[in-house]
Formats: sequence, C-alpha cells, structure tokens
Amino acid sequence: MKILHYNWVDYLDEEARGGGVTVYQRNIMAALDAAPWAEPYFLASGLSYDLKSAPPRWEPVAYGLSKDRDRRFEIINSEVQSPAHHSFGDPAQVDAPMTEAVFLDFVAQTGPYDVIHFNNLEGLPARVLAVKERWPETQIVLSLHNYYPFCPQVNLWFQERESCVDFDAGRACAKCLVDQRPQSLLRMSGAMAYRLKRAGIRPGTWAYDSGFRWAVRSGGRLLRMVRSLRGRTSAEPVQPVAPKAPDGRAFVARRAAMQTLINAHCDHVLCMSDAVRDLALHYGIRPDLARTSYIGTRQADAWQRTTPAPTILGADGTLTLCFMGYMRRDKGLFFLLDALESLPPAQAARINLIVAARRGDTETMARLSALGDRLAGVEHIDGYSAGDLDDMLARVDVGVIPVLWHDNLPQVALEMHARHIPLLTADMGGAQELSRCADMTFAAGDVADFHARIAAILSGQVDATAYWAGAMPPVDMATHLAELRRYYGAAARPAG
Repeated sequence: MKILHYNWVDYLDEEARGGGVTVYQRNIMAALDAAPWAEPYFLASGLSYDLKSAPPRWEPVAYGLSKDRDRRFEIINSEVQSPAHHSFGDPAQVDAPMTEAVFLDFVAQTGPYDVIHFNNLEGLPARVLAVKERWPETQIVLSLHNYYPFCPQVNLWFQERESCVDFDAGRACAKCLVDQRPQSLLRMSGAMAYRLKRAGIRPGTWAYDSGFRWAVRSGGRLLRMVRSLRGRTSAEPVQPVAPKAPDGRAFVARRAAMQTLINAHCDHVLCMSDAVRDLALHYGIRPDLARTSYIGTRQADAWQRTTPAPTILGADGTLTLCFMGYMRRDKGLFFLLDALESLPPAQAARINLIVAARRGDTETMARLSALGDRLAGVEHIDGYSAGDLDDMLARVDVGVIPVLWHDNLPQVALEMHARHIPLLTADMGGAQELSRCADMTFAAGDVADFHARIAAILSGQVDATAYWAGAMPPVDMATHLAELRRYYGAAARPAG
C-alpha cells in the first residue's frame, strides 16, 4: 500500500518545529516503514523559498539529516506560507492555483497513492483535497491535530489571551492576530534559511545562528540584505499579501470553503479525541466522516512496566504536582501560577511543584521562584528529552493539564498517563478523556474549582483505585497502525 503523509514541516526537521504533531509524524513514519504492507512517503510545504521570486516546485529534501532521503519531499515557493499565522488572512490558504498544480504534479510523478493522509493543511491551499477527483480510488484522510480548517490561528485562541467562543461573523478573526509580520519578510526569512541549509550550514551551528537568526531579529536588516542579494535598491514598503478586511467576510468565506472541501473530498476525518470530534461536528464536518482516533505513542510501553501508586498523596501527606510542556498562557501555566499563589497557606505548605519547560521570561521565572516561599518546594527543569521521563516523573504524584484552549490530546498528558500518573485536568480538550474522572477535572480557568479539586485530593477524598478503574490504556503504535490500516482500506497496489 503506497501512502503519502503530509505535514507543513518535515518529520526530521532539525529545528524541531511542529511540536507534538512532528513527534507523532516521526513515530508513524517509523511504524509504517516497519510494516510489510506499507510503502510510506512524506511531503512538507510552506517553509522553503528561493531568494529570487520563482513559481512553486517540488523536490526531494536536500539538506539536514540524510535519513529517509528517498521518501522525503517538499514544495518550494508555496503560495501558502506555514505555519498558519505566517499566512493569516491570505485567501491562498483556500485557493492557490500554482501550488495546487505542483501538488498534483507531485502526486502524478511519485504516485499514484492508495492513501494521502493530510496531518495538516497548513502550507497548502485547501483545494488540494480535490485530488480525489483526479484519483478517485485514493483514500483521502485528514487528521485534526488542530483546528486550522475552522480557525486561521489554528487553536481557537483569540489574541493570544482567551478561548474563542464566537468568531462574530469573522470580525473576531480580523482583529485576532495582533502582531503579524509582513508575509514578504517572512518569505525572505524562509529563503535565507533554505539557502543556508542547502549550503550545508545547519541549524544550531554558529554560522547558521549568526547568519540567519540575528538577521531575522533585525527585521529591516534582513530585508535590505535580501534586496541586495536580489540586486534591488528601492526602499518600497513591504505589505502583507492580503490585508484583512475588518468586516470579517473573508473569514466567513474561508471557513465555509474549508468545510465544503473537507465534506466533499475526504473519506475520513480523524479526531484526536471525542472533544475534537464534538468541535468538528459543531463546525459542520459530516458526522459520518468524523471519527475519534486516539493517536499512538511510543510512550505506551511504560504502561506495562509501571503500576499505579496505592494512594494519590505521598506517604508524608504531601502532593507533588508536575506541569510539563510550554510556558504559555494557552497551556495554562499562568493560570496555574495564579491558582497556587492564592491557595490557602495550610494547603500550599503541602504542595511540591515541578515545572518541566524551557525557561520563560524574567517575570515568569520570578513568580516561579517566589512560589517556593509558599509551597513545600518548587523545582524548574529547563527542558527534557524522552530519555529523561522515567527519572523525572518517578517523583510525581499528579500531573496537571490546566489548558485554557481546546488542546486536542497533549503529548505531555500521554507521557504522564502512560506511567500511571493520575492527571488533574481542565475540562477542555482531550486530556480529560484519559481517565474520565470527574473528581480530577476542573472548569478551565476557574481558580475556585481548581482549589476545590486540590482540597479534595489533600483530604483523601479522591480514590486512586477508582481513578484507574475508569482509565483508558494509552494506544501503542501497533494498535494505532492497525486502526489506520482499517481506515486506509485494502491496498490497490502492492508495496514496492
């Protein structure tokens, strides 16, 4: 079975862009590679550009890691920049004829494929879903790792500060992205990065960092540098490709077009949790297409070699909480700090906190440090790798997932859940579905409700045995792959 996976960023990207979706893509490509029935390929788009303006084209990935070079491809000069906020408000996200033509040419030249699995539409015009019309036997699968078809900001998170519950006929979208850099500047930075990597200068090296990152931070200097390379001396202002109309009509049309294209051409829309499926239905995806499909994780093997603690509290009556991921508002870190700062002193004195996330700004780190005076203990771990998880989480009683957005199914939740660490979760997104335990769920953003849950845990009201009796085992890669194969259908052409 010949299978094409698409995501906006390469699954072996050396800059580790794409978050949990990229981790998933690495895992699924490795699993497909080991499956005798599968012949997997991968395509990315929207990041690499030429210094001189040129039409879109596709080519094998020609830089970075040499692994899997025979099956990794990318579209250069896509009319749709990725990630999504780089092309926010651009009608090319729906309709970009040149890029669509290049995508169809790629499929014609490297296919045909039994399955085209879109793990995102960022970086491509959504009209590429009409590939189904040219190859009707190809199964078209779309995974909703985020909400890009319904939200050009991808995460239903308004102005980087609150969950978006009403896009106000598109007017909320028109004023959502408060600090949008010009698309032409972003394209030039992509061109500079592409050229440096093609020259063998790799991300993370002194030459790359000094030659690119400094230039990007300097903004105007990068623009003048590229103009010089292109032989341009004029100082004409750079404007976004598609300025946003304040009345929001373009965003209404975008959402309607995405919905229509998905319903018309996809065979399956895979939702990472029931919560994601509910949102997909709310935004008009056909019920017969939308299916809950929990992603597989390599961390699932920890489920077999760990056992639940007999009680949620530590033996000394204290509670060690762990927050993992990113120091971002949408992930709930600042809500968590607010909630812990306002805990009654007697409860705070029984709480230890571990924050495993890359160092934040000065104010955030100062707040975290000050918490050490109120809590029993505070520890900051400045990033971690998969190999660190067992040792790091051995000290944790409860993982906290305090998200303020509809987080589809956080990787960090899976990592802790797989090690039989109970989760205290907000009632948004998919993490709550790992246990479906009302005693360990609080209203997102509600400090009082969070305090009530902490009080219940500290008083011994939450029973560990009952918690795990209703918990779902994490999905391992073999199980997930078997489920995908059912969605993919019988192979029309043998692998190889």
